[in-house]
Amino acid sequence: MKTTNIALALVASITAGVALAHGGATGIVKERMDGMSAMQKSVKAITPIMRGQAEYDADAVRSFAAAVEIHSGEAMTKLFPEGTGGKPSEAKDEVWSDWEGFEALAMDLETLGEALATAADNGLAAQASGASSGSMMGTGTMMGGQSAMGSMMGQSDANMMDADMLASMPADMLFTRISQTCSACHTKYRAESN
Repeated sequence: MKTTNIALALVASITAGVALAHGGATGIVKERMDGMSAMQKSVKAITPIMRGQAEYDADAVRSFAAAVEIHSGEAMTKLFPEGTGGKPSEAKDEVWSDWEGFEALAMDLETLGEALATAADNGLAAQASGASSGSMMGTGTMMGGQSAMGSMMGQSDANMMDADMLASMPADMLFTRISQTCSACHTKYRAESN
């Protein structure tokens, strides 16, 4: 009972925070904020599995991958038409002044989501090698890939590997790359909320 109450309080506080952060947003700005919030919730839900803290569930990984695909690529870029910056939007002007870089990250995210859907049956790196998956989380580079810093510098993962090549990786390594891509995009194109 106590655990249920704590979980409900946590959900209520997250929901209140999202509502407050989206205060005043309407139209396409609210639509993109809602999409980003859905992605954030999906990441939080799958993180314990990817860290090996919960039993591995390939179906849950595929569901997460589908959420990534739904909210990335062209589906994401169409939510950022010219002239939709400024309050209450958290999008920096760089979204439009560096459209090619923004679009590349959105497309990378879509490719990574597609690859993760296929890689869901690969399990975690620790399951394959017997190593701790925590040591691979956030290492910056995986299997010849590049770090989030490389993505922030305008280099695109999509040019490095296609979805089929990425799909051979363990699911947690792809999750890390998805997280790095999101982080790179937020660092360069999202204003800090107060």
